[in-house]
Amino acid sequence: MNPKLEKIQNTTRRHFLKDIGIGAIALSTLFHDSAQSKIASTANPLTPKPPHFTPKAKRVVYLHMTGSPPNLDMFDYKPELIKHDGQDCPDAFLEGKRFAFTSGVPKLMGTRREFARYGKHGIWLSDAVPYFRRIADEMCVINSMHTDQFNHAPAELLVYTGSPRSGRPSMGSWITYGLGSENENLPGFVVLISNGVQPNGGRSSYGNGFLSSVYQGVQCRSKGDPILYTSDPKGMDRKMRRQSLNTLQRLNELQAYEMGHPETLTRIAQYELAFRMQMSVPEVMDISQEPERVLESYGAQLGETSLANNCLLARRLIESGVRFVQLFDWGWDFHGTNPNEDIRDGLTRKCATMDKPVAALVNDLKDRGLLDETLIIWGGEFGRTPFREGRTAKSQILGRDHFPDCYTMWMAGGGVKKGFAYGTTDELGFSIVENPVHIHDLQATIMYLLGLDHQKLTYRFQGRDYRLTDVHGHVVHDVIG
Repeated sequence: MNPKLEKIQNTTRRHFLKDIGIGAIALSTLFHDSAQSKIASTANPLTPKPPHFTPKAKRVVYLHMTGSPPNLDMFDYKPELIKHDGQDCPDAFLEGKRFAFTSGVPKLMGTRREFARYGKHGIWLSDAVPYFRRIADEMCVINSMHTDQFNHAPAELLVYTGSPRSGRPSMGSWITYGLGSENENLPGFVVLISNGVQPNGGRSSYGNGFLSSVYQGVQCRSKGDPILYTSDPKGMDRKMRRQSLNTLQRLNELQAYEMGHPETLTRIAQYELAFRMQMSVPEVMDISQEPERVLESYGAQLGETSLANNCLLARRLIESGVRFVQLFDWGWDFHGTNPNEDIRDGLTRKCATMDKPVAALVNDLKDRGLLDETLIIWGGEFGRTPFREGRTAKSQILGRDHFPDCYTMWMAGGGVKKGFAYGTTDELGFSIVENPVHIHDLQATIMYLLGLDHQKLTYRFQGRDYRLTDVHGHVVHDVIG
């Protein structure tokens, strides 16, 4: 039951019994003791909770390439598209379709990248991601992803909240709500953002929605204070801070008893967590403790806010028991409107900031014995078109438009198959011909790997039970090892 409704129900009963004058003092004491017991038992909502069934993964690192990488230039090799490069796109592929920036009849565009098979199982990879060759045998590549949205913010929100509109809890919030955290001194859900640019869905992409705010993603920084507002105020030492928090806790407990609002209990837990984080967060975020060889393997540099630094921080956070680490990296919107968005040199430069640290993260976790219980997820919010973006049709710069119908994501560790390619698109990359995977299916599969039944992990809000997958989603058992 919703704690607030339960409090109202109990209050109604108490008022009735008080009004008829039976045992008022005894009842008051009884209800007060009961309330204090409830406060004590719910003071830490991030206490570890049992999964629905035995999990294959205990934690997640989700790497989101904000803007969506060009899958046809990185993973999904289409020789036939190369053969038909520069030809008009067949009408059959355009009929009834809407595109973000393309109208009329666009020109087909084959990749300019060189592709080859890598690893024991022959995973297709382009020369844009040379370091991924080293982890090909760990990758579970899904070439048949599809979504309902073709604009960035709605598509990103659909990935993380199950809805294209803001207001729903994000994936990390659902998972920490369902499983809690393995470290009482750190948040259960940490967010790291490269380049200082928020994701397209804004903070809603890692927000708590209607869940208690203790489950929202906590953004950490690799420069300056790791988390804002956790430092002691000027003129206040740690002992005084402890005394002030004790007083605040007593006041909040009184309010929780009187009003029964669950956010009051959350506030108690958050103040306590913030106090503990003052000591634990700076230590775990200090990558200067890492050996030089480790820094070099990631390409990390002290004091930077790069994806390389964030990948290394993700490993440190996972080691310390953080349940869900979300990385957002801006700059993957390859329309071709400027040289940085060109699928040739622009993609080479962008991938150079990404594939080395991501490969290092996978190998580092594997070397430390953590990969089998850590699910790595890599991808964007949708794919890119097999034709040139309409605005740049006569430009020397080559780019692609948004495309929701088929794209590529990959996973590693955490119970997924190794060196495995799943799903097939047609010879031009316009549609899925085998094993489609909707974004809700991916969400259901992630939850399953963590030991959660996506249909059972629900929260009642405004008169109905909500879940991450809404009323959709099927576990893709074929990708599970």
